[in-house]
Amino acid sequence: MSVLRRIYRGSRVGGKILPIAGDTPAATTAFTLIELLVVIAIIIILAGLVLSTIGYVQKKAARARAETEIAALSAACESYKADNGVYPRDPTLNTATDSLDARTMGDPVTTNATLYKAASLVLYRALSGDRDLNRIVDAADESLDIDGLALGTPLTQLPKSYYTFKPNQLSPTDQTQIPVDFIRDPFGKSYGYSTANQANPTTKGYNPTFDLWSTAGLTTNPTNPDTITPQWIKNW
Repeated sequence: MSVLRRIYRGSRVGGKILPIAGDTPAATTAFTLIELLVVIAIIIILAGLVLSTIGYVQKKAARARAETEIAALSAACESYKADNGVYPRDPTLNTATDSLDARTMGDPVTTNATLYKAASLVLYRALSGDRDLNRIVDAADESLDIDGLALGTPLTQLPKSYYTFKPNQLSPTDQTQIPVDFIRDPFGKSYGYSTANQANPTTKGYNPTFDLWSTAGLTTNPTNPDTITPQWIKNW
């Protein structure tokens, strides 16, 4: 019997509720153990619903942001090609951007972390102009190529910037920390950037131009049949 029901078992006299004979103060005011357990269970259920809703909204927002960033980075790559005749690609063939293969490599955290970061930095240097990864474009960048190695003949002017990266798009996100480690997707992982299909159009990659993707927080290599890449945010 609920507390309210017990209280209203008494009679109302002069605006006051009088308990019936035999009822004690404890009997008219205290919750039973079962009532407390029911309340706690309801609170837990409601909290779970709220948390799951928040998680869904955050994930949806992250995917939307990744789609926007991939579109913007792709447009910057087109501008880079218009000026340089090629898309950003590691100057040494079959390294970094040629080796990272979206068909088989889906773990930017452990198994494929080195290639993901190396390819991401080729893209970062090419689009930002910051070739020594210190977050600014200065005279020191004139002597470096987009793979970070020294140019045979230094540039005569600062490298052109095709894209301005926001702090939350780079890792570390703290702008005072250098060097830049990789281009960071909204899920905290490295974006994937690959020219593998240019190097091997038969068995690697997807686009003859470039592949650009976020694994959407996943760290699993694509399977056969492939159930992994359909969950990514990508440009193919």
